[in-house]
Amino acid sequence: MRRIAISVAATSMSVMLAGCGVLNATGSSDDASPSKGDDITVGLLLPEKANTRYEQFDYPIFKTKVESLTNKKGTVEYANAEADAKKQASQMQKMIDDQVDVIVLDAVDAHTIADSVQKADDAGIPVIAYDRLAEGPIDAYISFDNELVGEVQGRSLLESLDGEASITDKIVMMNGSSTDPNAKQFKAGALSELKGKVTIAKSYDTKDWKPENAQANMAEAINAIGAGDIKAVYSANDGMAGGIVKALKAAGVTEMPPITGQDAELAAVQRILAGEQYMSVYKSYPDEAENAAEMAVAKVQGKDIQFDALTRDRVDSPTTKDIPAQLVPVVALTKDNIEDTVVADAIYDVSDICTAEFAAACEAVKLK
Repeated sequence: MRRIAISVAATSMSVMLAGCGVLNATGSSDDASPSKGDDITVGLLLPEKANTRYEQFDYPIFKTKVESLTNKKGTVEYANAEADAKKQASQMQKMIDDQVDVIVLDAVDAHTIADSVQKADDAGIPVIAYDRLAEGPIDAYISFDNELVGEVQGRSLLESLDGEASITDKIVMMNGSSTDPNAKQFKAGALSELKGKVTIAKSYDTKDWKPENAQANMAEAINAIGAGDIKAVYSANDGMAGGIVKALKAAGVTEMPPITGQDAELAAVQRILAGEQYMSVYKSYPDEAENAAEMAVAKVQGKDIQFDALTRDRVDSPTTKDIPAQLVPVVALTKDNIEDTVVADAIYDVSDICTAEFAAACEAVKLK
């Protein structure tokens, strides 16, 4: 069993998924009469649309998996908060009022949603935190190993400097939103690799993760440091990396410094091919969404062995200890492994990536 403290920085390592195996799992037999049948309603609350993954991957993959697990009798009640914490609280209250059987929640603001989580608990509705750990009486948590994400980004940034990073090298850190506990973990992981090896000339916590805010922050950093003196940029995700590139181009930069990212967005994959972004972190959304669906269905159907097998890790939030969890591994995506990651997992077809604008770049890495 692996234990992670979400409320403080913790050492991370690559975790291989336990998968659906049940060796040494505890709990009642799956042969016991389930507390619910296949006719269940699963509430899914996702946080925003600026990051394309939620609408393009997480929701449809989750919905399809719930349907397949319930012989197409189960339904998903879905809502996206569009980065509005108050709107998400209202959406969650509606699901509580509708008496859904379980709620899978990706919180806009992990702290302010705690009252809503408590209301769901009071109504007897289990809540599974998805992708970021909400406060309150959460029943389970599934996400990627967030500190490991930051470590991978930090190591990749150092590697991008040809292994000759110097403490005199100035970099800019574009971190995520201060209201997102994941952002704190990404930042901590990255700093564990970068501190003492480069100079962090400017660091920003980017409001709402918005690309336009990252662009404004980067413009400020360029004015303060000088475009020619910025050796690399740590960007916590791909959307912000796009804003950073825009700011650098506006400053007259034609050859981009190494820029990190996360989420393997299509535009980011194309920027990586074009040399405008050094890397992204690929997180298998099918694995996360499908396993979250399995956890939700197993929880309400009383399949304790299956649920325990899917939640072999343990995490602490600021309000709740020993939350059953699953931490999904991640991969550094560069131009050298696009085919082995997002193409192999059918996230994108080669034709999606290799449009006319990027045909030559695809040819250069033999992406066909």
